[in-house]
Amino acid sequence: MIGAPIPDFGTWTLIDWLDGALEKSDFPPVSVFCYTFPRSLLVVAQSAHRVAVVRGMKQRKDQMKNALSRMLVTRVSRRRAEFSRALALALALGLGAGCSVKRLAVNKLGDALAGGGSTFASDDDPELVKAAVPFSLKLMESLLAESPKHRGLLFATASGFTQFAYAFVQQEADEVESDDLAKATAMRQRAKRLYLRARNYGLRGLEANHAGLGAKLRVNPRDAVRMARKQDVSLLYWTAASWAAAISLSKDDPAMIGEIPQMEALMDRTLELDERFDAGAIHSFLITYEMARQGAPGDPVSRSRQHFERAMELSGGTQAGPLVSFAEAVCVQKQDLRQFDDLLKRALEINPDLHPESRLVNLVMQRRARWLLARRDELFLIPDKPTGN
Repeated sequence: MIGAPIPDFGTWTLIDWLDGALEKSDFPPVSVFCYTFPRSLLVVAQSAHRVAVVRGMKQRKDQMKNALSRMLVTRVSRRRAEFSRALALALALGLGAGCSVKRLAVNKLGDALAGGGSTFASDDDPELVKAAVPFSLKLMESLLAESPKHRGLLFATASGFTQFAYAFVQQEADEVESDDLAKATAMRQRAKRLYLRARNYGLRGLEANHAGLGAKLRVNPRDAVRMARKQDVSLLYWTAASWAAAISLSKDDPAMIGEIPQMEALMDRTLELDERFDAGAIHSFLITYEMARQGAPGDPVSRSRQHFERAMELSGGTQAGPLVSFAEAVCVQKQDLRQFDDLLKRALEINPDLHPESRLVNLVMQRRARWLLARRDELFLIPDKPTGN
């Protein structure tokens, strides 16, 4: 190779270098460019070299500089346009990937939250749970805004709002009623709104797998629920339970009373699909509901008793709920004070710490048992004891 090694070229550095090479008649072989420049530049350089040899390098110096400059500027412009298009595409793909990553993260967090109910269920401090649950529920609602068909989140939100409304709103309304009727009424209205919110999330969860179920429920409830399968039981249960709770607080609302057939159809389908669900939770619900069910054959007390016995069997006698439900729904109506006292005493004797998976619900139901016992003189017509002379 003639002359010095080729330097690291920039656009104008190359032109200046060529200018110096022409001045010295020290132009390198064209093959050198194969290692540094694209073929299009090679052609230009080669043509300029041949002309320079034939007509004199000095006379064609400016022409070659201009040709090379135009070619470099053209290629830079073309590369810039290609880069802009590539950047736009990369940004579009990046945004799409970002959305996918965001949705994946939301779904993973949703899975964790939906499966985290055992943390609350095993807690031994109901007041702590009362303070913490609203944040958890609002977090799940915000995640549902990003992933509206996440069945796990819809289940957790439906069940969470239902349990919170019962344990920390409706029950407290019952407890303060004798001292502050206005406050109790406001709290029951709030509980109703929470139950309906839970019902709506439950229906959304069912709709995620069974499109149109909500509309069909309004037309023919018994036929609509036939599309539900065993994997839908948890959503069926919490949707029906929250719906029933809202109806129970709507005795002066004919529209809500008119929705009883839809709620009944959901709960009865739940019982058909998995009567063992959650250690007899469906039977525990029906202990109370059978006493108010309209148009059912047989004696309501007998139906309630059957569900009570089955709930106790499925729970292994470790849950206070069936005992409290039967005492409140059946014993009060039958004015059976002896059994009332006996069942609530048994409920209070359960040690919540022996069954951590149901510790919180046992504590909540034992609180209700104590409240009921404190009102026994209001709930029962107890004859005055004869006084001795």
